[in-house]
Amino acid sequence: MANVTILRKNVKKYIETADERVVKMVHALLEADSQIDLWDELPSTVQQDVEEAIKQSAKGKGKPHDEVMKKYNKWLTK
Repeated sequence: MANVTILRKNVKKYIETADERVVKMVHALLEADSQIDLWDELPSTVQQDVEEAIKQSAKGKGKPHDEVMKKYNKWLTK
């Protein structure tokens, strides 16, 4: 893997000569990378509930997706 310092220098050189389309794409990529993870924004009580639901699902509790979709598919056909 290339040294990060070298990569940064190469990116800076490239960005100076890149066209508008490429600059916008790189900007969007960097913006997306800096976005806060939704999980971190959830209250701790919600995180705990989700983790508990995952544990229950792993133990076979709950209903399979296909079964739920058969019952509620009518809601999606409107």
